[in-house]
Amino acid sequence: MFDKKENNVKPEEIHTIIGKESTFEGKLIFDGVVRIDGIFKGSIQSRGKLLIGESAKIEAEIETGSLILNGEMNGNITAHERVEIKGKGRFTGNINSPSLTIEEGALFNGTSTMDKKKTSTGLKEIS
Repeated sequence: MFDKKENNVKPEEIHTIIGKESTFEGKLIFDGVVRIDGIFKGSIQSRGKLLIGESAKIEAEIETGSLILNGEMNGNITAHERVEIKGKGRFTGNINSPSLTIEEGALFNGTSTMDKKKTSTGLKEIS
């Protein structure tokens, strides 16, 4: 589980949860905070924060403000603020982010590019 102090996210700040028993395939676009504990395959676009729980299995192309990974992910991440791979996180793919933190015990197989902080995601406004 995510420790709310460790991740600076209070439970009431999480707008959507894709639960442990859920499977989602497709395109997810959101603002705010989304947590995934289930299975997700597809693409994700956001200006907000994406939390990936320990039980999650993700295969995706992701563009987001920030991402915290505690589960398993294969794909590519473009984060405009930061990416954190926690101790139980497992990632295979490419990361492009101005800030990357990998905790001891985490698994990272891929490449990382650290560009200057980006100010815009290039996403259209969500109505």
